[in-house]
Amino acid sequence: MDESATSTIITTTEESVVENPELSLVPPPPSEPADSHSQSHSELTTEELVAKSIAPIKKHFLRPPPLRPSSNDAVSQTATAATAPSQSSSFVKDKKSKRQLKRERRQDQKSSKNICPLIAKTGDITSCPYNDKCRFSHDVEGFKAQKPEDIEGECPFLDSEEPCPYGLACRFLGTHKSKDKDGVLGGKKKMSDECNGLNKDVQKLLWKNKMKFPKADAKLKALGLLGKAKSKTKIVEEKEEHETVPAEVPEEDDLDIKVGSDEPPMKKPKSVIEENGSSAKANNGDVTFMEKVVGESCTQTEPEAGMDVTTPESDRSLKLHPREKKIIDFREKLYLAPLTTVGNLPFRRVCKVLGADVTCGEMAMCTNLLQGQASEWALLRRHSSEDLFGVQICGAYPDTVARAMELIDQECSVDFIDINMGCPIDIVVEKGAGSALLNKPMRIKSIIEAASGTVDKPITVKVRTGFFEGKNRIDSLITDIGNWGASAVTIHGRSRQQRYSKLANWDYVYQCARKAPDALQVMGNGDVFSYLDWNTRKADCPELATCMIARGALIKPWIFTEIKEQRHWDITSGERLNILKDFVRLGLEHWGSDTKGVETTRRFLLEWLSYTCRYIPVGLLDVIPQRLNWRPPSYYGRDDLETLMVSDSAADWVRISEMLLGKVPDGFTFAPKHKSNAYDRAENG
Repeated sequence: MDESATSTIITTTEESVVENPELSLVPPPPSEPADSHSQSHSELTTEELVAKSIAPIKKHFLRPPPLRPSSNDAVSQTATAATAPSQSSSFVKDKKSKRQLKRERRQDQKSSKNICPLIAKTGDITSCPYNDKCRFSHDVEGFKAQKPEDIEGECPFLDSEEPCPYGLACRFLGTHKSKDKDGVLGGKKKMSDECNGLNKDVQKLLWKNKMKFPKADAKLKALGLLGKAKSKTKIVEEKEEHETVPAEVPEEDDLDIKVGSDEPPMKKPKSVIEENGSSAKANNGDVTFMEKVVGESCTQTEPEAGMDVTTPESDRSLKLHPREKKIIDFREKLYLAPLTTVGNLPFRRVCKVLGADVTCGEMAMCTNLLQGQASEWALLRRHSSEDLFGVQICGAYPDTVARAMELIDQECSVDFIDINMGCPIDIVVEKGAGSALLNKPMRIKSIIEAASGTVDKPITVKVRTGFFEGKNRIDSLITDIGNWGASAVTIHGRSRQQRYSKLANWDYVYQCARKAPDALQVMGNGDVFSYLDWNTRKADCPELATCMIARGALIKPWIFTEIKEQRHWDITSGERLNILKDFVRLGLEHWGSDTKGVETTRRFLLEWLSYTCRYIPVGLLDVIPQRLNWRPPSYYGRDDLETLMVSDSAADWVRISEMLLGKVPDGFTFAPKHKSNAYDRAENG
């Protein structure tokens, strides 16, 4: 969207504010003294405010809290409104058969609002090879009649040599220049700037559980992990389709099996092993570690005709010397951390423009990747501008991690692969992955050794200080992590129990960095929010390779520019809006310029705005730089737009999205997915 269009929207909004004072973006300055809450802030000294973790904002910018529900109440009300329809309709849906639900989905797809993508792209009704059997609508006139009005701005694919892939469905159809009678762009096709898409043939093999992993299986066998499973596990029969219940399996830490055990393989249970020799699926296609290794070990004893089974003894290339592996030097590089939900490809492209050197995709679950889930593979997408790019995976067992490694190495273009062993989310920990591995050092060893022996790319690991508060254990493992095959380790200076509350323990990170072997690069993570923080961490511990930046980049992505230019950037509201406009443009390129793509872009923009509102402009502070744990009082910005951007109201975030993406659909609701404990007033007040 160009500057004139944006200024027109802002001007129109301001004019409507004048006509209707209730829509005012900025409440007028209080004519009466501020309430006791504001007075208490004004009476405290700057030092007292900082000691209480309250942002020391200049007094003439302070204002009484706006007369509206708090952000927590607004979010809870929005969440209730969003979930109420689904709760009320779930009872009805449960009564419907699968066939009936499928029929309703087909009817919805046949409606005029869901036009066939091929017809939308070409404008030709005869372009769809399925004709009447197509599950989408072919009613072009009906689609045009109900299509929402175009959004102000230009089509994000306007400068591309290839035609707009959304054609008639594009919400910027009026800006298509080289168009035929139906308004479809013409031009030469060009290769996409994105890669790491999931090949359909590979996806079908994964769906059928027929994908082969020779390198991973050979490494697992060499490490004795297959033999370990053979002697210590039991397989129970399937109870339902796609659902198996594993028998009691002792923890790997308790197993005392020699590597390379020569024990005979167990007999294959017919109820578990399919005709092709692969183990049965569990929980939506998931397969437990012990079930899979038994199945694999049994199939490897008698290979199928024509199948080339390689072993470490017969293929010396699998025994790659550590010095022959590619090494990435992370030292002094600005590393954007993998960020769930908000760390998407358009956001990473914004951060690259602002100075980030290393980027990493969102955390992907190994089990979902091995099942061929398209939504999980989307997390591995890479843009050509990401010159040093890695992906982060999370798994609970060595076999799933090693096989996911081999699959990524084969199908994707990445520079390194990071294994998450610090995720604190309950659903991840309950599956034995993420932070749960911090209590199982032998499992950590098995995973790192299996992963590093499967692929030639550098393997990095991300951990927390420990699982429980006050029981740090990474310092006792740091030497072993390097010997097991990791090239680098990132230490988040908090425990799993701590989540994001309290400040990160950088003294412990320094202790681990000094104890690490020379070949292992140690990176710190936690509370880096300015170039002074970066300088302090590097000066206090020269052994530290670099600092990973996470929430600091979410709140102010220009932190990379500040570090490289060694300055505090007092960024204006207009400059911040331009960054949001860039994100919207890149989001429309990535998710699409049709209605679905516009609303997907809006959702991710709103998720990001739930973080950027926490930024306090430099010019408003009595003490700089801002700290991550500061809680701001209610205050005005220096102009209407800045005041709107610092609002913690979801309604104001929606208003910003409407400035860039047009009006929200009827019945639109939004509740952010993530809420950091560091900003919970009840816990940190």
